[in-house]
Amino acid sequence: MKQRGSMYPSDIYDRVWLPYFQREWTQISTTFQVNNSNNGYAPPKAVLTTAATPTNSSAPLTIQWNSSNVNNQYYFYRHFAEIQELQTNETREFNIVWNGEVIHSLFTPPKFIAFTIYSASPRTCEGGECSLQLTRTNRSTLPPLLNAIEVYTVIQFPQSETNEIDVIAVQNIKTTYGISRISWQGDPCVPQQFIWDGLNCSNTDITTPPRIIHLNLSSSGLIGTITDVIQNLTLLETLDLSNNNLIGEVPDFLGNMKSLVFINISMNDLSGLIPQALQSKGLELFSQGNPRLCLSGSCLPPKPKPFPVAIVASVASVAIIIVAVLVLTFVLRKKRPSIVGAQQRQPSISSVNVTYTNSPVSSIQTNKRSFTYSEVLNMTNNFQRVVGEGGFGIVYHGLEYLHIGCIPPMVHRDVKTTNILLDEQFKARLADFGLSRSFPVGDESHVSMMIAGTPGYLDPEYYRTNRLTEKSDVYSFGIVLLEMITNQPVIDQSREKSHITEWVGLEVNSGDIRSIMDPNLQEDYDSDSAWRIFDLAMSCVNPSSKRRPSMSQVVVELKECLESEKSRRNMSRGRMDSHRSAEVTVLVDTEMFPIAR
Repeated sequence: MKQRGSMYPSDIYDRVWLPYFQREWTQISTTFQVNNSNNGYAPPKAVLTTAATPTNSSAPLTIQWNSSNVNNQYYFYRHFAEIQELQTNETREFNIVWNGEVIHSLFTPPKFIAFTIYSASPRTCEGGECSLQLTRTNRSTLPPLLNAIEVYTVIQFPQSETNEIDVIAVQNIKTTYGISRISWQGDPCVPQQFIWDGLNCSNTDITTPPRIIHLNLSSSGLIGTITDVIQNLTLLETLDLSNNNLIGEVPDFLGNMKSLVFINISMNDLSGLIPQALQSKGLELFSQGNPRLCLSGSCLPPKPKPFPVAIVASVASVAIIIVAVLVLTFVLRKKRPSIVGAQQRQPSISSVNVTYTNSPVSSIQTNKRSFTYSEVLNMTNNFQRVVGEGGFGIVYHGLEYLHIGCIPPMVHRDVKTTNILLDEQFKARLADFGLSRSFPVGDESHVSMMIAGTPGYLDPEYYRTNRLTEKSDVYSFGIVLLEMITNQPVIDQSREKSHITEWVGLEVNSGDIRSIMDPNLQEDYDSDSAWRIFDLAMSCVNPSSKRRPSMSQVVVELKECLESEKSRRNMSRGRMDSHRSAEVTVLVDTEMFPIAR
């Protein structure tokens, strides 16, 4: 049993720990290691190898103390891991009770895996008497256990909290780019000794909420475009985004931020023309190290005449079919060089009818146009951009590319399992772009248009507001992930909760990932990765589009899960079996309550 106290050198957050024990307890321990790699609070392994249980196996395990101030508020972090080899007829299950109130029920610690239960909001002690109990359930054959506990007391500061709009803005920036700096927790500006790294705030007096005036995200591994959330920091004076992997154009909104006097966007992969508002504003602008970024229109090729948005997807699909025909013709010519005569001639592409099953228009006919072979080579980068072939022709660059690689960016609008094709190696390719639309960048983050998509996969926020963003595709992709995890239909009226998001939310309340996993997998999967993918899927289907990750963030997380699964399959059978029990992963929440530093 451990609590906060003396120095504990193995703690990655530099916390300190000391032994804590009572006469009514029995200490148990193990020589095996406890896995804490996917626990966001990372209690040290050595701390987790011991635990306390009540000596009287029928009695609760109780921790009591008197609060010096009846108004004190506390955050609790309770760390659990089963460290005993249980027999098949043995069960350890208990409830967690705070001052007589059950706050977590029917809990079973995962075997040799760290699991943390934390307080999402502070708790008080009635009358100054604090009591935390672990009580054994009726069906449990073993008493409760506790490996370690952390207790934080809320300190009231005289300084006002950071301006709420600034807090929301910087939290959204953190989520958009997946920033994982340890200091980016709690209030961004208060107290001053714990201000977030890379921020400076205005502090006029203790009654005025501080404002964020300086944001430095240099060398932070940022990917994607420059997020428009930055403009919500309305008193921002300096912005440093240098030495990252940012792409796309420099947004116009930067030139409209009245307080901004310094911008550093150097050493990225930005492109296009720097907005005139930035060049004429008189601020300090550093943009070197972006080879495709232009200070004037002279370095840009002439812009083609804009096509109506409504036919962009159709023309793209027709071009795909044309390429397929030309490629086929080219291959046949190579294979049959002996065919000569008046009947051999270059095929003429006059018109093509394309029908989309999910489109309100039954067919779209293109204008007559011919393409030369050299034009086809140029359009397809020497045929290097072909990634698959489906019922509507050749399939190109499937979802992250649409969002960040296309100019302008595109929203697919119909991401679902039936539109994902698999090749012989089970590599996925996205198809059916009949509903795809471009979306704006810069000042506007959405476009309003008629609702289109497939029931069950359709973003509820888009359905409710008609506001289409790339996060609508992220929602649909999250549904696809849930389908893959569970092997369940998206909508099933026979379930208590018909929609898959509601059903999985109900099922995993037990804390057991196996309750939703596809039984055909026969538990042959890494539970760490399973939980990570599940958490990722649930973040994708968040009702609020602003709280969903970008597709770039999704790709990074899936790659990490894949590497974890590969590592698992390379482990010895004995080691693999010892870690097969289901694990519950604790994610570091972005809300405004303390987490380990």
